[in-house]
Amino acid sequence: MEVSIAAAEAVKQCNVDVISAYPITPQTHIVEKLSELVANGELDAEFFCVESEHSALSVCVGAAAAGARAFTCTSSQGLALMSEITYIASGLRLPMLMILANRTLSAPLSIWNDHSDAMMIRDCGWIQFFVENGQEVYDHVFISYRLGEDRSVLFPVIINMDGFILSHVIEPIELIEQEKIDQFLPPYQPLYRLHPDRPITMGAYALPSIFAETKKAQEVALRSSMPKILEVWKAFGEMTGRYYSPIETYKTEEAETLLVTMGSFGETASVAVDQMRKEGRSVGLVKIRLWRPFPFEAFKKATLHAKQLVVIDRAISVGACGPVASEIKAALYGEPVRPFIYNFVAGISGRDVAPSDFIKMVDKAEVEIEEGNREGFEIYGVRE
Repeated sequence: MEVSIAAAEAVKQCNVDVISAYPITPQTHIVEKLSELVANGELDAEFFCVESEHSALSVCVGAAAAGARAFTCTSSQGLALMSEITYIASGLRLPMLMILANRTLSAPLSIWNDHSDAMMIRDCGWIQFFVENGQEVYDHVFISYRLGEDRSVLFPVIINMDGFILSHVIEPIELIEQEKIDQFLPPYQPLYRLHPDRPITMGAYALPSIFAETKKAQEVALRSSMPKILEVWKAFGEMTGRYYSPIETYKTEEAETLLVTMGSFGETASVAVDQMRKEGRSVGLVKIRLWRPFPFEAFKKATLHAKQLVVIDRAISVGACGPVASEIKAALYGEPVRPFIYNFVAGISGRDVAPSDFIKMVDKAEVEIEEGNREGFEIYGVRE
């Protein structure tokens, strides 16, 4: 099944009430399939064809505020237009789901994959996952709704999936019986909702005397969602046998060098790790699945034993380094002994990164660190 179609099937199984979207490559197949499901009566939901991505998320905010289970998805420039509303959705503590089919931000114009769009709104206050394959996309639709709608959480959720690399490929997907989904994800019961018979205020004007307190409450709530994230993953694993975690490790035992990836890079990097292990090299892989709230303790546990981290970003923070690398440096700051961190930006705008490329990056990082360049940064594979 094409991964976008699997995502749409999962949304259908969640019995959403409102779908609001505007077409943009490479997310369009998801909402095209959902519009078909609504039109032929397989899904009883309102499908809104809006005039922009800004409107798409605005409709979801209104729907969620009224107590509906809402869904949207977008990519790249569409998210840029939508970004204003992402902060409103999280600030109002409105659960909903967005699938972001990650794509390069212009300019120059590109429709191909990297994580520059996701990094643009990394601080918008949503719970954010990066998934590795089609099965994880499908599974995390159910996980996201159950998590975001929990009354101890109440946050919108983003599933980041690499555009084209995941969205347009066909993979084997293990679907879940509807009866199990209905037990795992009961109908949404909002804690607060807009209703003319019981007026409430949402998103009122905040004077400086109270704004900091509202942001502190939001920050505490997002960090405090971590135990519930783990609980929902555990419940999902007990139902399906597929267990997820914030940080996934691969052959990290006693490894001196660790590759660090997010998204679909993980599977390719694991092939490189297998090859290097066969050659007797002490290399492992750490994959970040949970981006917000950032899993500080889990990441430290997975990496502090290593001599060096080779962090692979699929976006660049222009004038600085890769955003994942900067996050990791902050996470490990102050540790009495921590790995050296060498950062590569690779695969931007869809450029292929093969297992051999991961091996070359490890080779380069180990040499640079040995020669004293212990906090290096470069864009990998740039032609001279």
